Amino acid sequence: MKVLLMGHPNVGKSVFFNRLTGANVTESNYPGTTVDYTKGWMKIEGEDVELVDVPGTFSLDPKDKAEDVAVAMLHETKDAKVITVIDASKIERGLYLALEIIEEGYPVVIALNMWDVAWDKNIRIDARNLEKILGVPVVPTTAISGEGIKELVSRLKSAKPVEVDDIIANAGGLT
Repeated sequence: MKVLLMGHPNVGKSVFFNRLTGANVTESNYPGTTVDYTKGWMKIEGEDVELVDVPGTFSLDPKDKAEDVAVAMLHETKDAKVITVIDASKIERGLYLALEIIEEGYPVVIALNMWDVAWDKNIRIDARNLEKILGVPVVPTTAISGEGIKELVSRLKSAKPVEVDDIIANAGGLT
């Protein structure tokens, strides 16, 4: 299995990467660019899993070299699962990218990272309801402290592609 860590710049992807892989890291340049990405390995239920810390991107419509690399890495890895890391204190920004990745047909797990920051800003997110609407696992996390990491990893195996029509139908109950 291969897992891509995707999200905006500065949402904590590299903190997740370091926590999940430890010292088992390889930094590389994407061919033809000077944009770095990092690969490493972790174990899930005894299985070796490749983890890739993809350069930050705001959408799948790239605007710069780093975003070009992020989108290319996603499209070149059709069999990957994707952990979409979202800054929980700015959730509306991150959901756009998450929905784009879901729409592409990838199995996604959403990490609502910086949960502690959102809480401190009095931002309350109903993660269970968001999970019900999106049809993908949604896990509140604080990567810097490790909170939620074990649950995030345990939910990767159950991640499956979701039809956008199902999300629209699930969201219909919100009106």
